[in-house]
Amino acid sequence: MNLTEQVLHVLDSALRLQGRTTEFTRDTPLLGALPELDSMAVLALLTGLENHFGITFNDEDVNGSAFACVGSLSDLVEQALARQDP
Repeated sequence: MNLTEQVLHVLDSALRLQGRTTEFTRDTPLLGALPELDSMAVLALLTGLENHFGITFNDEDVNGSAFACVGSLSDLVEQALARQDP
């Protein structure tokens, strides 16, 4: 399972999308396009991603543009993973 697939798995679980993410691509819009993605869901999603990948997000990295689409969210995770590498 590649990184984007893992992000989609966490997204599906955190937002309780019941498998809808199987149709998502990197270009699928998130913020403003998914009614399930409200402020509380963003927190659940961030926590889910941190737990799944064993990472911690920097406050300055987490903004609306990170949630624009699946690709930008995957990029956020990839950047956090890169910072964790020794």
